[in-house]
Amino acid sequence: MGRHTFRVLHTSVRGSAPSRRSLLRALGGTAALGALAGCGVPSAYVRAGDRSAPDRSAADHRLVWSNWPLYIDTDDDDPNKRPTLDAFEKRTGISVDYVEEINDNDEFFGKISPALMNHRPTDRDLIVISDWMCARYVRLGWVQRMDRAHQPNVATYLDPLLRSPAFDPGRLYTVPWQSGITGIAYNHRRLGREIRRVKDLWASDLKGRVTLLSGLDEAFALLMQGNGVDITRWTENDFHTICDQVEHQVRRGQIRRFTGNDYTKDLVSGDVLACQAYSGDVIQLQADNPDIRFVVPEEGAELWSDSLMIPDLAAHKANAERLVDYYYAPEVAAELAAWVNYVCPVPAAKDILASSKDKDTAALADNPLIFPDPTMRSRLAIARDITSTERVEFARRWNRIVGL
Repeated sequence: MGRHTFRVLHTSVRGSAPSRRSLLRALGGTAALGALAGCGVPSAYVRAGDRSAPDRSAADHRLVWSNWPLYIDTDDDDPNKRPTLDAFEKRTGISVDYVEEINDNDEFFGKISPALMNHRPTDRDLIVISDWMCARYVRLGWVQRMDRAHQPNVATYLDPLLRSPAFDPGRLYTVPWQSGITGIAYNHRRLGREIRRVKDLWASDLKGRVTLLSGLDEAFALLMQGNGVDITRWTENDFHTICDQVEHQVRRGQIRRFTGNDYTKDLVSGDVLACQAYSGDVIQLQADNPDIRFVVPEEGAELWSDSLMIPDLAAHKANAERLVDYYYAPEVAAELAAWVNYVCPVPAAKDILASSKDKDTAALADNPLIFPDPTMRSRLAIARDITSTERVEFARRWNRIVGL
């Protein structure tokens, strides 16, 4: 994208938006609804044969797409213009009603779950949800299987690391929109040394200067990796071991607090020297402060995605599939990656960026937080999701620890 002034200001606003890896705030409300439905309540689960509606795509050239705010490229001079999306509409003749209505995974679940549970259309053809929440939709049968015959770019270019998460083997129902890494951010100049491992967070010179993420789904995997756990097949005992360790660090005053995306403010101010962090946020912070570093610990880090899904009874399924595939063309993925600065799910986009005549844009191709290098890739894993039967007990214990 190039670090133009407008974009730096724009992305700093984006960094202050609610976390896309949103908090599980409590066991009530939509979280309880999700736990209940995920246990297989007959009225909630939708069988495969009952998920589709007559597809109006051929005659009705449009679709409705719900996404998070500030999660797509915009024009430097007119933030209401979205270059990649505008190009899709012009190329295909398909009109896209793009709605920035998702601010929190649980909140959006509560908005559309009554329709899905009662087998009614959501009036949306495409949604973007964090993978841990996607797992809930997939288990409930609330999303439709995509037709890869309509998606040759996805079949060809989707990053092998993202192709088969435990909740959706083969990515039949979900396709990553953007990905990211949960690792450790720290201020190298203020700390005066490197951080290389998860256990480095518990060093005495960091007492009271560490934050962890408050969301259960956001926090647990990296901490388990610090214990050498394979997060693709972690166990109940692994979870409770982590809770014991975190409780100990809370008691000894090591952890300053638990945060959402507001950890960035503590890191910038110097109140915190090291914290759990998301790779995309750190790229933005480094633009203003090169002393802030992001590390994928030696034991590994969690690779996560916000993924595209087509809800049950969507009226324009083929149009939605076509849009998803459009964003997997390497040149389109490169244009998007240059703006959003998350881990690009299309590795082939790297060469497109590298060939840019703009020096700053070309430099993005070498940023391992957008295109992880082989060493970093070897340390990344997608955690298995928390099942519906585990969630109530696990959330209750975790929320007690973090004070939710």
